[in-house]
Amino acid sequence: MTGSAPASAARAEVAAARRVVVKVGSSSITTAGAAGAPAGIDGPRLRALVAALAGFRSGPRELVLVSSGAIAAGLAPMGLVRRPRDLATQQAAASVGQGLLVHRYTEEFAAHGLTVGQVLLTSDDVVRRSHYRNAQRTLNRLLALGVVPVVNENDTVATDEIRFGDNDRLAALVAHLVRADLLVLLSDVDGLYDGDPRAPGSVLVPEVHGEADLVGVELGRAGATGVGTGGMTSKIEAARIATAAGIPTVVAHADAAAGALGGERTGTLFHPVGRRSSTRLLWLAHATTPAGQLRLDPGAVAAVVDRRMSLLAAGVVGVEGTFFAGDPVELLDQNGHAVARGLVNFDATELPGLLGRSTRELARELGPAYRREVVHRDDLVVLRH
Repeated sequence: MTGSAPASAARAEVAAARRVVVKVGSSSITTAGAAGAPAGIDGPRLRALVAALAGFRSGPRELVLVSSGAIAAGLAPMGLVRRPRDLATQQAAASVGQGLLVHRYTEEFAAHGLTVGQVLLTSDDVVRRSHYRNAQRTLNRLLALGVVPVVNENDTVATDEIRFGDNDRLAALVAHLVRADLLVLLSDVDGLYDGDPRAPGSVLVPEVHGEADLVGVELGRAGATGVGTGGMTSKIEAARIATAAGIPTVVAHADAAAGALGGERTGTLFHPVGRRSSTRLLWLAHATTPAGQLRLDPGAVAAVVDRRMSLLAAGVVGVEGTFFAGDPVELLDQNGHAVARGLVNFDATELPGLLGRSTRELARELGPAYRREVVHRDDLVVLRH
C-alpha cells in the first residue's frame, strides 16, 4: 500500500518544517468521565500535549494549534452528561467551554514561556473577499510576534450554513491560509489502518502517496469517547485538501505528538500530490455550503469550466434556492452535476428577470449596476468531478 520513496527521507522533510499547523481532537484533551460523569478537560493529557508542542516551538519554528474540545469542556459546568444533538445547546456549551479551554491553554503554554491568542472562525469569515485577508493578516501577525494562535470553529454563532463540519477540515484550510510547511492531525488513533484498528490483523499504513494507496482501506471509524465529531474519514478528507495544496500531512496519536513533529516514523504520512492554489478559492471549494443552484446552458458550462471565464446572465437557464448577493452557489450543468461553485452577485429574486439576456441589454434597460457578472471569475472555483 505504500510507494517507493524511503520513509526516512520523507520524515526528514517533515522534521525540516518550520511553520506547522497541528490539530488535536476532543477525544485527546477531554474525557467523557466514568459511569456517565460529564465530560471535561483532561488536565494531564492537555499538559502533556502542550509540553510536546512547546518543545517543537523552540527555535525559529512557528506553530498554529487548531483545537477541538470547546463543546466537551462546557458540558460539565452545564450539568450535561453527553454531547447535545441540537445546535442551540451545542452553541451554549461552546460558549461556556471555549473560555475554559483557552484559559487552560494559556496557563500551560505560559509555563513554557509562550503566549497564545484565540482565533475563532466560521467559513463566512474567510470565503468572502472582504474578510479572508483579515483572517490571514491576523494569523500571520500573531506568528510574527511569536504568539501561538489557538484556532477553533466559532461554534457559539456558527449555523449549519456556515459550519466547517469538523476541525480536521478547518485545520487543512488553515494550513493553506498560513502557507504551512506541514499539517499534523492528532487523535486517539495511531494513524490510518487498512481496517478497523481494533480488529486483529489490521495493519498501519505508514505512507500514502495518492488515491491508489487508499484502495481497500476501510474508513469511517468514529472517535471512541463520544465527545468528538470527526473520524478517520474526516482525516482522510483533510489530508486530501492539504496534500492537493502541496502540504504534507501526518495523522498520528496525540501521545506521539513529539515524535510526529520531530520526523519519527510514527502514524501515517500523506505525501503532497499537488501545488498551492489560491487560498480563498480553496476555502470556497471546501468550506462553504451552497445556498442555491444556478443551471447553466452548455455554452456557459464550457466558458466557466474550460475557459475559466465569468458567468454571465445570458448563460443561466434556471435558479434554485433562496440566496442573497455574496452567498455561495453551485453551478450545475445540463445534467444537474455541480461543475463549479462561486459567490453570486445578485439575489435569487432578481435573477429570473435577467436570465438569457446580455449584459449590454441589461445595462441599457436597467442601469449600469446590471452590467456586472452573475459570478465573477475571481469568485469562482471549478469543482473536481
